[in-house]
Amino acid sequence: MEDPGGKPISSEGGSRPAAGETAPAQAGRLPDFYIVGHQKCGTSALYAMLRGHPEIFIPRVKELRYFASDMRAASGTPPRGRPRTLEDYTAWFEDAEPGQRIGDASPQYLSSRVAAAAIADVRPDAKIIAILREPASFIRSFHLQMLSSGIESERSLRKALALEPARREGRDLPRDTRHPGALMYSRHVHYVQQLERYYDVFPAENILVLIYDDFRANNDAEVRRVLRFLGVDDSAPIEQVSTAPSKAVRAPLLQKLANEARMARLKRPKAGPLGRTVNSLTPDVLRSDAIRAHWRRIVYSEPPPADEDVMREMRRRFKPEVLAASEYLDRDLVTLWGYDQIA
Repeated sequence: MEDPGGKPISSEGGSRPAAGETAPAQAGRLPDFYIVGHQKCGTSALYAMLRGHPEIFIPRVKELRYFASDMRAASGTPPRGRPRTLEDYTAWFEDAEPGQRIGDASPQYLSSRVAAAAIADVRPDAKIIAILREPASFIRSFHLQMLSSGIESERSLRKALALEPARREGRDLPRDTRHPGALMYSRHVHYVQQLERYYDVFPAENILVLIYDDFRANNDAEVRRVLRFLGVDDSAPIEQVSTAPSKAVRAPLLQKLANEARMARLKRPKAGPLGRTVNSLTPDVLRSDAIRAHWRRIVYSEPPPADEDVMREMRRRFKPEVLAASEYLDRDLVTLWGYDQIA
């Protein structure tokens, strides 16, 4: 049988239910497939395009993250609005029609040390979709996303990378951060190790590894490849979706205010009194799409050009990982990503 992920079938490891066994009957339906990541690699666009397919159901909320228990906030509990129990989790899929393929798009699952085994425990026949991106570009984009989300406070990527050893020890973290693990940028680039966690507990033919460059170059073809992998009609019309690239934060204080107000609207614990006050004083008209777009233009700007010295240093650092991933997937990522030019 052809392996769509380009990886030979590996031996299964760990204890898990017998083939075909799923979650307890009272828990409800579980996803048939999981988009496991990485972040900033096209998972949002893929999620949006698959949601439009009549034979596929994915919840309106992306990133349920239920199985990535090791990547939850410092409190150890999911944020409000995210599932806390298996019953909470399966409730997100109750609206699926009979016969529809159900999906969960949580890109944190690829970095998670426990998600692969946890998914296999309840759904050992699930399909797994991963997307990999050239490491230096991925980390730069992810750093911008962490700044935009208010998780990161260090605007210099070079300094943020240099802070990793201290942050692993709980030092030099942004004030009141609830996601210190997300700031261990280099940890996200253990591609072979991350994929092995899935190949160890799922049949190779159930895993599809996409490359971000292919997805960007021929979006339609890659999505139809995913549809064939999922066993649904690959001739159905697909509305092309292009997600916005990460922006730089122009006004950090205004961004913090906006994040606090957003979390207050979602009633998340991190929301402070300032955010709640802003929401109470903000009329609905000021929350329109037009006003929000204008606000984003004030708060965010186009990111500065990449620091080529930092990018080059990261590529030197991650070349062994790219070499290993190329061999593991039997795909020449070294040439594709320009690492053949890195000494």
